Amino acid sequence: MSIIGLLILLGGAWTFDWRSWLDDKTRHHLCFGAAIALVPLWMLQAGIKPGLEVHFLGLTTVALLLGWRMGMLMASLSLVLVTSFGFEPWSLFGANLLLGVILPLSMSYLIFILTYSYLYRHLFVYIFVAGFFNAAVTITFKTLLFSAFMVWTDQHSARVVFDSYLSVLPLLLFPEALLNGMAITVLVVFKPLWMRTYRDRDYIINK
Repeated sequence: MSIIGLLILLGGAWTFDWRSWLDDKTRHHLCFGAAIALVPLWMLQAGIKPGLEVHFLGLTTVALLLGWRMGMLMASLSLVLVTSFGFEPWSLFGANLLLGVILPLSMSYLIFILTYSYLYRHLFVYIFVAGFFNAAVTITFKTLLFSAFMVWTDQHSARVVFDSYLSVLPLLLFPEALLNGMAITVLVVFKPLWMRTYRDRDYIINK
């Protein structure tokens, strides 16, 4: 999984517009600030069983703030820091990278693209569908991926995964959605230019 995750990261980095990014110092602060902000969020986790820790993700906000490519790179940096601090084992780094970062963040960005393409472009659609609802879907997607991985690798039985991990998911949906929805609302209202995926002309002007 580490190889697959690294290949996806390399592909994203290879196709990223580094020249315009390097010329924009504001983006530097946003990117590394987002990476640092995820670290304490991921460190606040509840250990149910080894490998079945639960915590808030915040990946929907990162995806909408930084875009898909840079969002993946910065979230991966956060994972390296959290693992280095001992909150995640290096033995699960590949699974955490692919199943806990790249695929959930990609899901968040895909939902945004579908929202942008097929729904009416309105501020409330951006906040509540691309933000609030998106975050709930993303944490569900990540939890299901890890559940399948734990059962597939025989680290835990399906019964243990369901009773100790999946059963907690309903308690995480609304807080995760609210956390991301509030963050995105604050950013859109006060710092809309920071949002990579948001433009006033798309969601407010001529509405």
